[in-house]
Amino acid sequence: MPYPAELVRDFVNTFDVETQADELSSPAELAVWLRERDLAGPRDRAGDDDLQSAHALREGLRAALRREHADLPDLPDLPLRVEVRGGRPELVPAEDGVRGGLARIAAAALGASWDRLKVCAEGTCQWAFIDLSKNRSRSWCSMRVCGNRTKTRAYRARKRGSRPLQGSNTDTV
Repeated sequence: MPYPAELVRDFVNTFDVETQADELSSPAELAVWLRERDLAGPRDRAGDDDLQSAHALREGLRAALRREHADLPDLPDLPLRVEVRGGRPELVPAEDGVRGGLARIAAAALGASWDRLKVCAEGTCQWAFIDLSKNRSRSWCSMRVCGNRTKTRAYRARKRGSRPLQGSNTDTV
């Protein structure tokens, strides 16, 4: 199983905001995604309720990564319990299967390094990433793409604001 921050990042990125592509568009795809990460067993199947819970959890986590006041939705079907391991309390799933896999993701969110886990500041992107910069100041998933897009848009807006629009009458009588 990946580290908590990687698991949360990968789960949030199952929905691409820019293209509206969803890796978890069916219960079967959810079950496969969880199996590929050893969060569910080979015989575990997901239902429509599981898919709704996964989508709610994913978008709640995305909102939290945007640093918005976001309460994760009430997900009573994701049973967690506290276990003491190595002298430290941990949240662990109370059951196996698809619901247990989703519960592992919710528990991973609590164990993730939130000062490093972010979503891209480019409004059309919202891709989750892990900020590995020394001072934790990275804003975009990619400076080449999203950072450049944002800075170019700001530059053009400044340029438009600094001179009169062509064809406008700036003379006053």
